Amino acid sequence: MFRPKLPTMPQPTGTVTPPAVVVEPTVITPGTSTPPATVPAPTRPTVQLTPGTALALVGGGTAVVLIVGAVLVSLLLAVAITGASVAVCALVIRSLVNADAKRR
Repeated sequence: MFRPKLPTMPQPTGTVTPPAVVVEPTVITPGTSTPPATVPAPTRPTVQLTPGTALALVGGGTAVVLIVGAVLVSLLLAVAITGASVAVCALVIRSLVNADAKRR
């Protein structure tokens, strides 16, 4: 009742050979071929870089790099100033606690 019933593995009945595949040759006759389909021209215009547009792209990229750099430097400076002010506050609080402990 409590014993599991395990399925039995089927035994192979012999060697199995794959079915034979028949390949028929394709006959191409020169007179019945269809003309190749024409490929439509792309509808998107191609981008052509003139010296003016290349200069504008370089200038825009430089401006972006400078602006991102300035923002990152200002964030780093803000973190440094905040850390220094927290350190000064910790020194002031420590000196007040030590001064209060000496009076008692």
